[in-house]
Amino acid sequence: LKLALSKGRCLVFASPQHTMGRAIAAAAATGLCVYGASQTFVSSGAPASPAPQVPGLRGAAAATSDASSFAGLGGVTAAVASAAVGAAAVRAAGVARSATAVKKKGVRVVEGKEIPWNIFMPKAPYQGKVVPNDVHPHTLTQDTGDANWETTHVTFEHGGNVPYIEGQSIGVIAPGPDKKGETPAKIRLYSIASSAVGDDQSSKTVSLCVKRVVEVDGEYANREVGEDKPDKAGTGFPDKKVYRGVCSNHICDMSPGDDVLITGPTGAEMLLPEEDDANVIMLATGTGIAPMRSYLRLLFHDKAGANADGSRKFKGLAWLFMGVPYSKSLLYDDEHQEYTKNYPDQFRYDYAVSREQKNAAGQKMYIQTKMAEFAEDLWELMQSPKTHIYMCGLKGMESGMEECFAPLAEKNGMVWKEFAKSMKKAKRYHVEVY
Repeated sequence: LKLALSKGRCLVFASPQHTMGRAIAAAAATGLCVYGASQTFVSSGAPASPAPQVPGLRGAAAATSDASSFAGLGGVTAAVASAAVGAAAVRAAGVARSATAVKKKGVRVVEGKEIPWNIFMPKAPYQGKVVPNDVHPHTLTQDTGDANWETTHVTFEHGGNVPYIEGQSIGVIAPGPDKKGETPAKIRLYSIASSAVGDDQSSKTVSLCVKRVVEVDGEYANREVGEDKPDKAGTGFPDKKVYRGVCSNHICDMSPGDDVLITGPTGAEMLLPEEDDANVIMLATGTGIAPMRSYLRLLFHDKAGANADGSRKFKGLAWLFMGVPYSKSLLYDDEHQEYTKNYPDQFRYDYAVSREQKNAAGQKMYIQTKMAEFAEDLWELMQSPKTHIYMCGLKGMESGMEECFAPLAEKNGMVWKEFAKSMKKAKRYHVEVY
């Protein structure tokens, strides 16, 4: 503890007390950040073995600003926490500062709740390890003939040191050089594709869904003719000028045992609502499925989302619309089929495969085209204050929503843009597009 304080590190732990979200009880005094773990305290620079955290729909705890936030953590835990706060106060002797004015490191308050935030930064990232994933193969997609056909599912072990909640992102630092010649490359943010407990439900891993970026004979190239070599999937273009995304190829070429530099977590736009009877409408293109998968794992798969009798805590409806160019590009279809089989009244999904499907009018099947087939049902759902819309992927989805629902809004005496704005104001319209 003394060594950790001398280096200005945070002590990170996890608390399982919050029934509707992973409780992150934190006390801050002059910059000291302490997270609660059921059994142990460790510095953020050392591997940890915290008890599995129990996230809920939001995964956050009410914000606090003093040592009372440790109440109920247990005798030993509370004692150590109080000691930590006392030590920090001694270090800051003579500095007059209000407790409420202290900004907690590694925590951000969102809607009155504390969530983990930038525990690790680009100048001081966490070094994790790539580990095998027994849930999915490394490569999720099949070769479509396109240069950038591959999407991978990669899992990193973080020892419990990088806690996160569903809907957040982490950064990955590739060795580089990047487009600007910087080494290491600047961080790239990726939406997390696993629930807070990870694919193995140990709270020690995090998974990403990453598309390998490959462009052939494009405007920009980082491999001249003769320089491109086959990647891990066996795809190569030695007779072409090729651009390979620095970080995406770094991740897609990883193997178990490789080191990875992680920053974060970050992101508050895509967090789930706390209400367990909320309706969740999800729109995803390609790897925009990542946060949706994290939600669905929690809602329909993980023990963290189950009651003591085995029933699910989630009582609402989850409806997924996913857009991909080819059926060979579909992601996590096996999981979607399983959820529909086990929870037919609570989960449904519809795919829009743009290069293979057309609607009755002969138009290519994009997400908005598919949603138009259920426009009345979706519009009715959106009138409920319990309904949230989550959108992740290509920016065109936003204009697609207007294309789909503007006529219905007008029919009901409304303007779609104003209605969407009202949903955003009510924090029911969540968008993360690029």
